[in-house]
Amino acid sequence: MSRVRILHVNKFLYRRGGAEGYLLDLAALQRTAGHEVAYFGMEHPDNDQPSAGRPPAYVEFEPAPAGVPAKVARLGRMVWSTSARRGMDEAIEEFRPDVVHAHNIYHQLSPSVLHAARQRGIPIVLTMHDYKLVCPTYQFLDNGQICTACVGRTPWPAVRRACKDGSRAASTAAAVEVSLHRWFGAYDGVQVFVAPSRFLAQQVTAGGIPGDRVRVLPNFTELDVVFGAPVRRGAVVAGRLSPEKGIDTLIRAIAGLDLPPGVLLDVAGDGPERPALEALAAAEAPGRVRFHGRLGRPELQELVGEAAVCVVPSRWHENQPLAVLEAFALGVPVVATNLGGLPELVDDTTGWVVPPDDVPALRGALREALGSAVESRRRGLAARRVAELEHNPKDHLEAITELYREAGARE
Repeated sequence: MSRVRILHVNKFLYRRGGAEGYLLDLAALQRTAGHEVAYFGMEHPDNDQPSAGRPPAYVEFEPAPAGVPAKVARLGRMVWSTSARRGMDEAIEEFRPDVVHAHNIYHQLSPSVLHAARQRGIPIVLTMHDYKLVCPTYQFLDNGQICTACVGRTPWPAVRRACKDGSRAASTAAAVEVSLHRWFGAYDGVQVFVAPSRFLAQQVTAGGIPGDRVRVLPNFTELDVVFGAPVRRGAVVAGRLSPEKGIDTLIRAIAGLDLPPGVLLDVAGDGPERPALEALAAAEAPGRVRFHGRLGRPELQELVGEAAVCVVPSRWHENQPLAVLEAFALGVPVVATNLGGLPELVDDTTGWVVPPDDVPALRGALREALGSAVESRRRGLAARRVAELEHNPKDHLEAITELYREAGARE
C-alpha cells in the first residue's frame, strides 16, 4: 500500500498504559515506513504528543466528581462529547486523513469522534484494548470477582450488582453510557474492529459486534533488544499495582519458597495497591521483595532481562498484555494465570500456566522456574522464538496496513 495518512485517536497522548504504548510504538513504525501520522486526544499535562485540531479539555472520571451538576456533566461527556466532536472535525480538516485508527476513546472523548469521521466518509479502524464495548466497567469484574453477566444482554446487571467500585451511581452511569451508545448505533461507522486476542474477539461477537467486522491481530513487541543474559536470578512482575493484577498472591507464593540469598521478587510499577503490597511484603516476605516504582523503558528492559522468570498473576481476564510480549522478546519465560488471552500466549513451552489466586500452584511454578536455570533458559528461548515468529513489528505493520485497505482507506 502506498503512503497513508493515519489519524490515531486516543484520550491520552502519552505512555500511560498498554493502549498508549501500543499506539505510540505503532505510529513510530508507520512513520519509519513512510506513512504520515497525526494524533487527536484530550488535553493532559503529561501529553508528550501534540493533538491535531482543538483538543477537548482535560477531565478525569476517577474519582467521580462531587455534586449532582458535576456528575451530570461528566455523564453527558461520556455519552456524547460536543467539544471532542468539534475538535475532531478540526483535526480532520487540518490533517486530511485517509483512515482514522481509534483506540481508547471511551469517557473522555466518546464515540462523537467516530461520528465526525463517518460523516466525512473516512474509514475507521478501532483497536479494542479492553472489554468496554460489552462490559460497562470494561474489565469483566464485579467488585473484584470475574463476571460476564452483561455479554449479549442489556448492561443493567451492572446496576443491580453495583459492580463499578461498589457504587450504584457509578454503575448506573456506566450502564446508561453503554445502553445509549447501542441504541444510537454509536459504533456502526467502524469498518474493522481489531482484537489482539481470540478471547476478546469471542466476547465482543457474543456481545453483538458483527463477527464479519472483527479481526484478530496479536500485538507486536520490539525485537531489537539484548536477550539471553548469561546469569539470571529472581522473578519480576511489571505493571499497574492494582487489585486485579494479583500481586498479593505472588508475594504470598514467594514467601513460602526457600530461596538462596540475593534471589528476589522485583516489582516494577505503581498504583493504588502499592502501600498495601509493601506492607504485605514486609510482614510475610521480609527482605525478599524489592519495589522499584515506575521505570523508564530502558530500565525496565534491563530489570526484566536479568530475571529468571516474569510473572503475570492476574485475577482478571487480561487481553494481551505487553508485559508478556516484552518478556518473550528478552528471552524470559512467563508464569501466567489461565484467564482471558493469557493462555493464548503462555503454555508449557514458553512458561508455566496456573489458576488465579492459587498460592500453592504459583509457588510450584516459581520453584521450578527459579530452581532450574536450564529449564528456565529452555522455555525463555522458546518464548523468544514465539516473539520473532508471531509478534514481530514488520508483520504487524503489514497486517494493520492491510486492515486499513480492507476498511476502505485510499491508496
